[in-house]
Amino acid sequence: MIDTAYTAPQEVARLQRAALIVGIVGLLALGAGAFFEPLQFWRSYLVGYLLWAGIAIGALALLMLQHLTGGGWGLVIRRVLEAATRTLPLMLVLFIPILLGAHSIYSWTNAEVIAAHPALQEKVRYLNLTFFSVRAVIVFAIWLLLAFFLNRWSRQQDLTGDRALAKKMRVLSGPGMVLFVFTVTVAAIDWVMSLDPEWSSTIFGLLFVAAWSLSALAFSIALTAWLTKREPMAHVVAALHFHDLGKLLLALVMLWAYFSYSQFLIIWSGNLPEEIRWYLPRTHGTWGVIALVVVILHFALPFLFLLSRRFKRDPHKLVLVAVLILIMRYVDLLWVVAPNFPGTGFHLSWMDLVAPIGFGGVWLAAFSRQLRSRPLMPLNDPQLPSVLEQAHEHHESEDFIEEASA
Repeated sequence: MIDTAYTAPQEVARLQRAALIVGIVGLLALGAGAFFEPLQFWRSYLVGYLLWAGIAIGALALLMLQHLTGGGWGLVIRRVLEAATRTLPLMLVLFIPILLGAHSIYSWTNAEVIAAHPALQEKVRYLNLTFFSVRAVIVFAIWLLLAFFLNRWSRQQDLTGDRALAKKMRVLSGPGMVLFVFTVTVAAIDWVMSLDPEWSSTIFGLLFVAAWSLSALAFSIALTAWLTKREPMAHVVAALHFHDLGKLLLALVMLWAYFSYSQFLIIWSGNLPEEIRWYLPRTHGTWGVIALVVVILHFALPFLFLLSRRFKRDPHKLVLVAVLILIMRYVDLLWVVAPNFPGTGFHLSWMDLVAPIGFGGVWLAAFSRQLRSRPLMPLNDPQLPSVLEQAHEHHESEDFIEEASA
């Protein structure tokens, strides 16, 4: 039974229904496109999948970070993060078409391509479909196990109030974070970097660790800001919580930018033909313009806005940056993935727009269903009384200031 004091508002149920309709229509339209432009279908499918899978996977990292560090910032978004991690079984199912269509996505699955490139012949022990599938099963198994135990113990904490459960979640999160970095690195190399099997980057995995964590935090901030306009969260989440979330968002924006710039700087300074060729199509023509847009809208503007304390404490303003980051995460993924596919120059298909909408609708429907299944705050958590007291004091001070100014 859900504690009625923290039951999700009815708008979440309406969001679930609307998202499911939009998602099904979007995925059906995307599937129809496969008959007309099969290569474009797989490109769009992969980018759309990576965007929403990244939110679910990144939420697992933030959930473990919250258990390790504590604090009100993580407590107010814990149920959002937990609900996001419980969508991982859906993302596992949606990954199956990528395995089935691997011959259309990854060039290293074709014997003719391997025979024509000596460099690929040395990587065939790693880059083969059987081992690729095994690695995918392993990384999903690790993510699902971590999510399962963290969600199970959190649910038991709601029911029993056993304080030992908080320690169990914290103890699991330590090695879990290490496993997370390794598994995301494997996934990033397999699912994205191997699109160009002759190119490699030692920092590519860390780039996705930061990117997916950033996506999950941006989504959590946007949804939490939406929930705080409604009861019961309107009197639970305060400006100080958004301030902390904004600081973490700024840190992840800077971390993503640091990894991105480091990769570019190392390859540029090395000036090796086998490395710089990855950047050549991405820094010229329309792709070059998009790269500049990513630098400005994914890093520069969020960085400048998030430096302001007043900006971070205002959920109406902070949500604008969070939504901008989510949009730019898709643009960045498109910039990374699309040039790997055959074709000359920049090309944007209608499927590139339908795919994130279709995946997003289905994912949001599954997420909303999970969010409604539990209280919006972790009941019986040792930190909950202090968080509620801080929020109460903050709202009282805000009401006093409003009355004084009136």
